[in-house]
Amino acid sequence: MVVKLFLLLAMCVPAWAQDAYPSRPIKLIVSFTPGGGADLTARTVAAKLGEQMKQPVVVENRPGANGLVGAGAVAQSPADGYTILLTDRGALGVNPSLYKQMPYDPTRDFAYIGIATVAPYVLVSDPRLPAKTLAEFLALAKAQPGKINYASFGIASMAQLNLEAFKSRLGVDLVHVPYKGAGPAVQAVVAGDAGITISSPAAVLGFVRDGRLRALAIGAMKRSSLLPDVPTLAESGVEGDLLASTYFALAAPGATPRTIVERLHNEMKRALSAPEVRERLLNAGLEPVGGSAQELLDLVKQDIPRFRKVITEIGIQPE
Repeated sequence: MVVKLFLLLAMCVPAWAQDAYPSRPIKLIVSFTPGGGADLTARTVAAKLGEQMKQPVVVENRPGANGLVGAGAVAQSPADGYTILLTDRGALGVNPSLYKQMPYDPTRDFAYIGIATVAPYVLVSDPRLPAKTLAEFLALAKAQPGKINYASFGIASMAQLNLEAFKSRLGVDLVHVPYKGAGPAVQAVVAGDAGITISSPAAVLGFVRDGRLRALAIGAMKRSSLLPDVPTLAESGVEGDLLASTYFALAAPGATPRTIVERLHNEMKRALSAPEVRERLLNAGLEPVGGSAQELLDLVKQDIPRFRKVITEIGIQPE
């Protein structure tokens, strides 16, 4: 009788609980191409997680549709902790306003692990423009409405949404020119084809140092260690939250057991506190965060109406 009862109880234990988690490799899907801030965050954190958890964390890039493809794949994966996601602010807070049909609901279909890193944007301009500060650039743009172009990473990219909000709140008329990614947008300003764009500090550091770009301000609470002479927006006399930073966050499928999600969150925080991890991320212009799941969910819920308002004002129609 005792043996039968033991067998019956064993059958009731979920499969994920029968082995200590993790008992096999974890797949980390990155919803963007190799080489950017998302990929660097993923590979840096994955290596440390694998070391800590004694199982490999294998990074797989699945780019497409502003992060929609990779995020959708994870949302529809088994909720066992062996497939997790690294994605960004756009995939969670912007996509609901860009697509009529989505393979996931960012407020319901993920068990959030937390924000790993934040990437503030620096506002950079063509140094051939007669404006050495943000105040001088604003005065120039107001004196020449519709004459200065701004380069974005593409339609409805964080660059377009940020710079459209910048235009609206500061009362300047800049002309949007979309490019296929952050790299081409920066190159357009270097070449003089556009007057201004935003980018990560690491991506423009060399151009600023050799004088091919002028850094006007950074959208962060404090100055960047990579560009210590560049003032914050607040120091430049405008609202400090004018440029919304992007973030790179970890998530699991929505029904993932809470114990697994909490384990992943704690391991993420531990990895981000390691000196070698912090150094690598900071040198790339990425700020280690290790935020909570609830903080991320709250931010997603705030972002959806925030970015929908900008997208509606621009006139972008959902696909």
